[in-house]
Amino acid sequence: MYSERLQSAVLFDLDGTLTDPKPGITGCISYALEKLGHPSLPPDDLVWCIGPPLAMSFPTLLGSDDPELVTRAIGHYRERFTDIGLYENEVYDGVPEMLATLQEGGYRLFVATSKPLPYAVRILDHFGLGHHFEAVFGSGFDGSLSDKGDLLAHALRKSDLDPAHAIMVGDRMHDVSGARRAGLDCLGVLYGYGGESELREAGAVALCAAPADVTRRVTSRRSSRFPG
Repeated sequence: MYSERLQSAVLFDLDGTLTDPKPGITGCISYALEKLGHPSLPPDDLVWCIGPPLAMSFPTLLGSDDPELVTRAIGHYRERFTDIGLYENEVYDGVPEMLATLQEGGYRLFVATSKPLPYAVRILDHFGLGHHFEAVFGSGFDGSLSDKGDLLAHALRKSDLDPAHAIMVGDRMHDVSGARRAGLDCLGVLYGYGGESELREAGAVALCAAPADVTRRVTSRRSSRFPG
């Protein structure tokens, strides 16, 4: 029998799912490129970098997988992001209402982001979202837990969550594939940066055009598998 609390916990990605970080992330990437003697790029040419760890994006941007060069690029990125880029961000319409509804419904809410944990906490608190979450999980500045599958497995273990009673919500293929590796289903959101084909191919169990659709899917009593 389907339990009304079968999905009792929801783990959310941050960038592209709760907030739109495009100005901050793209601006800081261009800043880092310029610091290393590369031309800056238009923001729309950098949206593919929103979601994956920087260590995955900079080798392509720099045309080099030299670890020292990538580390320098990430350092320059953080020079600007720490005090400026972090706040060049905005909460998606409908997200506060979604979180409030789920929290009031008794769901345990978490954030699981590849962004360094201190940045994630500051962003959530700055935009007044932090109080909705039981815990926030992110990567270390050393790159630890930047892999989404490892991060989600860590979050499940630390929070004593059963994957069968939880679901991930994210906008990129890394969210979906990481969730699957951790034994979780994943709802894909279309208002972020992944797009329908990317999310479907990665194996999202359903797609949501707006935060209200996430609420509807999570609270649905019709099926434990969130049909599309």
